[in-house]
Amino acid sequence: MVREGKGRSMSEKTPEELLAEAKAWWTTDIIDIHPGKIAVRGYPIQELIGKITFPQMIWLMLRGELPTPQQAKLLEAALVASVDQGPHAPSIAIARIAATTGIDLNNVMASAVNVLGDVHGGAGQQCMELYEEIAVDPKSGSDLKGAVDAALERFVAAHGKIIPGFGHRFHPVDPRCAPLFALAEEARAAGAVSGRYAAIGRAVEDGIQRRTGKPIPMNIDGVTAMIFCELGFVPPLGRGLFILSRSVGILSHAWEETSRGSRMKGPMPKSIPYTYSGPGPRKPG
Repeated sequence: MVREGKGRSMSEKTPEELLAEAKAWWTTDIIDIHPGKIAVRGYPIQELIGKITFPQMIWLMLRGELPTPQQAKLLEAALVASVDQGPHAPSIAIARIAATTGIDLNNVMASAVNVLGDVHGGAGQQCMELYEEIAVDPKSGSDLKGAVDAALERFVAAHGKIIPGFGHRFHPVDPRCAPLFALAEEARAAGAVSGRYAAIGRAVEDGIQRRTGKPIPMNIDGVTAMIFCELGFVPPLGRGLFILSRSVGILSHAWEETSRGSRMKGPMPKSIPYTYSGPGPRKPG
């Protein structure tokens, strides 16, 4: 008996049909594993070990093909540049605090990664989205300045005056930007990237200055957004790549704090009190 609109029930299927259905439940183009065999995107793992770098493996896993040497070099540089921002960064602070509670490193890292959202950790993805919006504007080819000004107008109207990827609360000029721009230009000269997003990034920087009347230089999120766009990554993967990079800093700080044997450290020393802002002493009833 076949139930109309729902197909046959489990009891009505043959064992072979159930097995085929189970095998088809998850499908992947990424990895093929059998006893004694591991192939990543068709490459036997033993032929990749010792022959490709970790950034090349990241590219292969995400994109399905190996990058060119110039593409791999540019991706690696962006990942290296974003590993850490010091213990004042919320994710790193959380890692250090969590490490003093005695939990394992995987729990510490998960605690820190879980706060990398839109406000802390999302600027790169948001900047990539802005760059992509400008790139698909039909007039950007002939009037990049006009396309940038229009995109900034829309962004500010929708999200407020802070443009992700520009300005830094600690660095008047982010020291990581110049070497990354130089590597991006090197990759463009070698034909590995188009240079289109580097031009868009610079144009956004100029557009912000036109709007505000003051220079607000690109920061690490803006320059890595430019690189990830140049390399063909979509914005959500930009955030994922940032998290991969920042996880190195999280692990390092978590291990340092764990190795010191600290216990139950809060956000401030006990000698520095927090500020109570509630009502004064009172009695119930």
